[in-house]
Parts: sequence; C-alpha cells; structure tokens
Amino acid sequence: MQFEVWAPEADRVTLHREGATRALERDPDRAGWWGGEAEASDGTRYGFAVDDGPPLPDPRSRRQPDGPDGLSAVVEHERYAWRTAAWPGRPLPGAVLYELHVGTYTPEGTLDAAADRLGHLVELGITHVELMPLCPFPGLHGWGYEGVSLWAVHEPYGGPEGLQRFVDRAHELGLGVVLDVVHNHLGPSGNYLPAFGPYFTDTHQTPWGSAVNLDASGSDEVRAFLLGSALAWLRDYRIDGLRLDAVHALKDTRACHFLEELSAAVDALAAETGRPLFLVAESDLNDPRVVTPRAEGGLGLHAQWNDDFHHSLHTALTGESQGYYADFARAPLAAVAKTLTGGFFHDGTYSSFRGRHHGRPLDRTRVAAHRLLGYSQTHDQIGNRAQGDRLSASLSPGLLACAAALTLTGPFTPMLFMGEEWAAGTPWQFFTDHTDPDLADAVRRGRRREFAAHGWAEEDVPDPQDPATRDRSCLDWSEPEREPHARVLAWYRRLIALRHEQPDLTDPDLSDTKVAYDEDAGWLALRRGDVRVAVNLGKEPAAIPLGTRPAEILAAWDPVEVPGADGLLRLPGESCVVLAQA
Repeated sequence: MQFEVWAPEADRVTLHREGATRALERDPDRAGWWGGEAEASDGTRYGFAVDDGPPLPDPRSRRQPDGPDGLSAVVEHERYAWRTAAWPGRPLPGAVLYELHVGTYTPEGTLDAAADRLGHLVELGITHVELMPLCPFPGLHGWGYEGVSLWAVHEPYGGPEGLQRFVDRAHELGLGVVLDVVHNHLGPSGNYLPAFGPYFTDTHQTPWGSAVNLDASGSDEVRAFLLGSALAWLRDYRIDGLRLDAVHALKDTRACHFLEELSAAVDALAAETGRPLFLVAESDLNDPRVVTPRAEGGLGLHAQWNDDFHHSLHTALTGESQGYYADFARAPLAAVAKTLTGGFFHDGTYSSFRGRHHGRPLDRTRVAAHRLLGYSQTHDQIGNRAQGDRLSASLSPGLLACAAALTLTGPFTPMLFMGEEWAAGTPWQFFTDHTDPDLADAVRRGRRREFAAHGWAEEDVPDPQDPATRDRSCLDWSEPEREPHARVLAWYRRLIALRHEQPDLTDPDLSDTKVAYDEDAGWLALRRGDVRVAVNLGKEPAAIPLGTRPAEILAAWDPVEVPGADGLLRLPGESCVVLAQA
C-alpha cells in the first residue's frame, strides 16, 4: 500500500513498519509530501521518522491502538459490512438532539455499551444522538476536548470498528449521529504535529496557545488536513452531522474563511452521497453570518448553539447572576422573551461580561428558527461548574418541567444533555486521566485556583485526576424507574411527542413566535401558531391571560383547567402547561 506524509521542512523521512524501515521519496507533484510503497494490511503498525528522529504517529492516523504516543495502525474501513448501507440520513429541521459522552453514559464507558442503551433514546423521541469528541487522548477517561490524532477513535471507547458498530446500530433504530469535532486546538500531550510541519502559528494566539495555522505560510495543507478529517467522519463512519467546537477560536484572515470552505465541502459530499449532512457551530460571536448561506455572503453552516437562550433561561430558573449571567439576570424573563422571539439576546447590545457591545441582529424573516439550537443544560454548562451540579441538584421537579417545556416547545432545534430527561441525580464533573504527572498536577492546581477565586474551598473542588470523579459522573440507569425521576421522564417523552405531532412546534418562521410575561409574578406564555405554552416559575399560583378562544390541554405538569370566561389560565406555582387554542 502507499504510505505518505506531509513534512515540508524535512530533509529525510523514514517509514517504520513493524521492525522494518524504508526511506520515503519526495513527491514531485506535491510540494512537501513524501511517499512510498510497502506491504501492509489492516492492523499493521507503522510510524514516520523525520530527519532520523524517533518514529512518530501518522498525522492522519486512522487508529492509535496504544494511545496517542504509540505507533499508528492501518485501518481498512471497507472491511466493515454495514447493515444499514441504504441509510437515507436524517436532516436537521425537525430534529431533537441528545448530547452524549461515551465514557459516562454507561459505567462501562464504551461505544458498544452506549449502543445497547440507544433504545431508551428511541422511546424518548430523540432523532439524533450527538457524541462528544472521540479522538484519542492520554489515559482512559476524559471529556475528549484534549484529543489528538484527528482522524482516529479513542481506543478504550472501541476504536474505529466500535464507532462503526455504534453508528450502524443507531441507524438501524432510525437515529442520526452527530459527532463533536475540535479544530481550534489539540491536547497538550501526545500532539506530534509540530514535528512534521507548520500546523500551528504564532501569528494568532488562543486560550490554548498558538493557533491552528489557517492563514499563515503552509496553511493550505493544514486546512486540507482538517477538511479531510471532517469528511472522513462523514464518509468512512457515515456520521450525519458534525458539531464544531468553539469556531470563534478559529483565527483565519483569508478571504475565504475555513468554515466557508468546510461547509462547501460538506454540501458537496451530501450531494455525492445523497444523504443530508450538516454542520452545527459552537459560536459565541452572535453573528448571523455563521448560519447564513454562502450564496448570501455567509459562512454557510447549517446551525449554531444558542448560549443566549441557555443563559437567560438559567438565570430565570436559578436567580444566579455571576459572570456572564449578569446581563441576563437584570430582567431574566425579558431576556428569555427576547431570545425566543429574536434569536440572540446580545444583538449589538452592551455586554458587561465582555466590557463592550456584542453581537448583531438576526433577521427573523430570513433565518429559519431551526438554525439555532436551544438547551437548558449542556456538558459545558454543567461540567464547568465547580462541582458539576446539574439543574436537578437545586431545582424542584416543577421548575425542571418548566425548563423542558420552553426548550422542547420553543422555536429552536432542541438539544438535551444525557440524563437531563429523568432529572439525573448524578453530577457531571470535570475529569482527566493525564499520564504525564506534571501535566496532571498542573490541571489539578489550575482547576482549584480557578474556583478559589470564586470562594470555593480547595477540598470542595473535585480532583480531575481522581478516578472517582469520573465514576461519580456516570449515569445511574436505575433512576428512571424511581420517583421523581420517572415523572420527569414521562414529561419529557410527552413534550417530545408533541413536538413531533404538532406542526406549529417545528415552524421555521421565527417571526411568528409571540411571548408575553410578567417579571414580578414569574410567568411567561409562548404562542406558536395554535399552540400555547405557559410556565409559572414563581411559587404562588398565577393568573395568565390567554383569551377566551376554545382551548384543549395537550400536556400539563399539574392538573389545570382551560381558561374560563375571563380568559385567565390559573396555573399552580412551579408548573407548566401546553394547550391548543383554535
């Protein structure tokens, strides 16, 4: 088979293959590339040595059987016999996503174990499961955002075939699969890319150090490396969409932004395969151009996470006002109303957290509502708290039901975080398994120092390196059978069923969403076509004016009557209801 690697500054490149070595030749047609033929088959271990250095993993390694520091292994993807070869795909419009971390979804922490639990998601009404990053990282357990080898699958999760089996099973059940990928940085351990070429540049700096090289000398090949990785997930593993981590950290001054190039390549692959494929950005830019089609001057991504909706809802539910919650906490229901009807809260307004104005208005008549993802909890918003506490740790089941009602009947594509649907009592904490003791200690001390500044005692911040931190974060699958978890789960199932049954709840016209609220009384009412949603976040009953038109209760957290002759809905405290009103 042909082995090749990009190493533009090397004088010599040698292939190391299971005890044998072979000098590679410069490719006369591709500057900086080296290649050569050698016998190999699925599982053959190999690496490349640059200028007589030690053999290193292939930057485009498809498998790292011994972890990021070991040799690469050949993967013949065509060996896998797909049972769902005719999978037609599932598009994003109308979707309900479920964010899942393989390492804590089950105690086993493998793709096969997670696949065995996919039936739960089908019964829940989920359409797409979104896997947190799978690229190899040091040790056994971690969030995945410190991955390296951007074309490979973490071996303890099950490696390449484990992911193929997972996707195959998901598709058998009618579930689409979305994969979280990280292009803005690589982990601090096991990253050998700089030994091969200018994959990073000091031209820009990010929170993780030097930026990935998207616009400096040599960036053509770096961009091709990232594009190739993204397309490989969609092609070789039949993934249906990609979630792009922190795209605001992709520093690119070229006329054609990397994201625009990526969206064009993904759209071309979708046309080639006949399957709908999509890209979802994590972006804090509040810039509509991220999800504006390329033909209209945008970057062409298909959707983005909407943290403004989360922040406004979180402050309304919890009363928290620290950090970036400060702007939303001044009038939380007004903030919720603004995001539900306008998409962004910061749309050119002053952001006290940033110390400047932020964002740009979104044209509600042109941007389909499904292009924004709405959620009340995510891995970030739980795991980046000192103790990884979920909303269920501090809120009543009634308030959790209100959060679900606004998320699952709102205009945005809803997304849940695993366990949210039954008010999981397990936390989801920050955990690592760094094999470098110095790095492990630095992460531990940094975590404690970060939260000490907010008044947390050192002993109250979980040690990321303690295996018990990961173990505490695993879901307890006995909970859904017990109260109050069973009642919350039934509520989520009913709301998701309504979303699939009621066309008004997937109407893409954001301008048709109407909201009324009373900040002091703590209630908010949402109108989407003929569907009315009312939530009462206050402890006392509320009288909510919905009008005298005939109404039918579609779902109610507590027993409630339709509005009477006075047009008032009398809703108990910390409760919610969904009605159809002709």
